[in-house]
Amino acid sequence: MKKQSYKVLGVMSGTSLDGIDLALCYFDMQEHITFEMSLAKTIPYSTHWQDRLLKAVDCSSEELILLDIEYTKYLGVIIKTFISDNNIKDLDAVCSHGHTVLHQPEQGVTLQVGNLKQISKYTQQTVVCDFRVQDVLFGGQGAPLVPMGDRLLFSQYDYCLNLGGFANLSKICNGVSVAYDICPINVVMNHFAQKLAMPYDDGGELARSGKVLPTILKQLETLPFYTLPAPKSLGIEWVHKELMPILKASNAKDIDVLRTCVAHFASQIAQQFEPGSSVLVTGGGTYNRFLLEQIKALVDVSLVVPGKTLIEFKEALIFGLLGVLKFRDEVNCLSSVTGASKDHSSGVVFFN
Repeated sequence: MKKQSYKVLGVMSGTSLDGIDLALCYFDMQEHITFEMSLAKTIPYSTHWQDRLLKAVDCSSEELILLDIEYTKYLGVIIKTFISDNNIKDLDAVCSHGHTVLHQPEQGVTLQVGNLKQISKYTQQTVVCDFRVQDVLFGGQGAPLVPMGDRLLFSQYDYCLNLGGFANLSKICNGVSVAYDICPINVVMNHFAQKLAMPYDDGGELARSGKVLPTILKQLETLPFYTLPAPKSLGIEWVHKELMPILKASNAKDIDVLRTCVAHFASQIAQQFEPGSSVLVTGGGTYNRFLLEQIKALVDVSLVVPGKTLIEFKEALIFGLLGVLKFRDEVNCLSSVTGASKDHSSGVVFFN
């Protein structure tokens, strides 16, 4: 018999590399699932780990194997320390995404480090992880996975928009969940903010002071990815291959490149919405007030910005829910979203 209530730790590391998000979540699996996040924290990456994960896309197979082993131990220690420091007892599971270092679903490849069996030994907990690989094996994109949680927890909104390393959205059309990546966000904006001696563009004030470069903007707007039908997803490889060469070839001031990127990202995002819609906005990019202003200037929608905890930990929350669904052997991955051959219950369970 399945339980009604679950206490899990959701763990997420995004492509923006700001750190590891941990959220203690409670789920009541009634007809309309309810949730509570009682404790949430981001453990920032050290410069060492930021650098290693950033460069992982260029690693050899042997280097990736070593990275996976070392990152699994590192992540396990982070999780165990968080549980110990906060005296967390009686967890049903740790539900961990790991960190994506390769994502080439068209070649049948997606790799999230930190999902090795040893994670359960390091954490001394039951662990549900490795959510993407099975979907790719079923012919899907392996992403995005968060829309399942959007459908179950946030269906009161017309759209759920996540502004993380990449921008992605989910919506329900005629009863069917549809979701896809839109464009890069923080993986690009943080890069140029750091070139301007800032870790990120606080509130978008750096970009606000720059000027749009029309020629560069036009080139960005015509990138082929944007005309592809959903389902579709982006990886850091695409950024390095398709987008960054355009920006680097411009030889323009970094401040103006950053401003042009905001214009481009706002344009791509605004095109996704029907006027008059309600949009729940989460992810670190939500704090970029200038970006939100630019979106609103292009389309008449209500951008609903929730509290700080949901902004920063919605993905950790949802991976907690995906882990619960896997635990219950219920669908947590939608073929309408990823393009897989069927809906399925994705992930691997490691028992301590």
